[in-house]
Amino acid sequence: MGYVKGLKCRECGRQYEKEPIHVCEFCFGPLEVDYDYDAIKENISIEKILGRDANMWRYKELMPLDDDDSYIGRNVGYTPLVHSRNLARELGVKELYIKNDAVCYPTLSFKDRVVAVAISKAVEFGYKVIACASTGNLANSVAANSARAGLNSYIFIPHDLEQGKVLGTLIYGTNLVAIKGSYDEVNRLCSEIADKYDWAFVNINIRPFYAEGSKTYGYEIFEQLGWKLPKHVITPMAGGSLICKIKKAADEFNMLGFVDDPTPKIYGAQATGCCPIVNAFKNGSDLIVPVKPDTIAKSLAIGNPADGYYAAKTIKDTGGYAEDVSDTEIIDAMKLLARTEGIFTETAGGVTVAVTKKLIESGRIPKDESIVICITGNGLKTQEALTKSLRIEDVIDAKLSEFDSLYRSKE
Repeated sequence: MGYVKGLKCRECGRQYEKEPIHVCEFCFGPLEVDYDYDAIKENISIEKILGRDANMWRYKELMPLDDDDSYIGRNVGYTPLVHSRNLARELGVKELYIKNDAVCYPTLSFKDRVVAVAISKAVEFGYKVIACASTGNLANSVAANSARAGLNSYIFIPHDLEQGKVLGTLIYGTNLVAIKGSYDEVNRLCSEIADKYDWAFVNINIRPFYAEGSKTYGYEIFEQLGWKLPKHVITPMAGGSLICKIKKAADEFNMLGFVDDPTPKIYGAQATGCCPIVNAFKNGSDLIVPVKPDTIAKSLAIGNPADGYYAAKTIKDTGGYAEDVSDTEIIDAMKLLARTEGIFTETAGGVTVAVTKKLIESGRIPKDESIVICITGNGLKTQEALTKSLRIEDVIDAKLSEFDSLYRSKE
């Protein structure tokens, strides 16, 4: 059995049973999982973790499931932490790492982590239909993991998503519904559907459990650094959950005695065309003012982020900063990462790399301390962003003389 006592409100602290609910009925605050940490301490150790398979379930005591047999996505996680020496030289820093979930199994994004937890919990609750609102990566993952679990799925997306993400959802035989509107409009419709149909919406009624999967991204970073916390972590922000869960992962590892380091400074990255959390942070405001997204970084294009307030608070509490970058900077950063480290990231990764560069150049991140950049999705999904800036320059006839001439021109 697991170690979840129930749910509790992040605002008023009111306790709830383990149920598929996500909002406090008294203050309307978001609910989160409440663990029995005393019991966890007695049953988890570094030695146990190291003796398990290299996937996200090696930290199972810190996941919100009750039954090992319900796990979906047993091969998810434990993606590379790349010591990025070439990019470090380019940016003029001493110690730089890329946490590369662009190769996460099975759909090449960190969403496979949260979906594995959400569907596993939905199975425990007895649901037969899985659903979600998505900007793309979540759609891919829900479709794939639902198929693997033998469950029906309904997925709702904005109608103008990148073609790679649309095809990467349809291939699994899901029910894909495109909505004429922004993600925020899609999400509002899904809230109404969730009230009417008895479905497990991973990012609505299953959200408290779903969000816990993001912690494994942080756990892996800290383990792969030799059970140490980095000084600085740069994270993309869409709904704002991931940045909060990385901090929670650091807090839990400190509480368990697995590390003995100060919490990293955590930095939030958004595109200028959709940066409500950055705006709130820079304005020193607790109020997240919704915006209308206009950016190539569609996976981050959430104008009214559910966890925006908590994301801004996490940045402030850890001594980090929030920054935004233009679409041009995003594309340049995608090229930079590919050229220096051989990693093809989607536009969201371009955001984090570009923001990191900006923060280093401004002096907000010191050049002599450890830095981790979070790459959360694969560039094959967002090829449209690069079509105007990448093209074949050298076209010749099949003649050695023509190649010789071309080669000489490049020397």
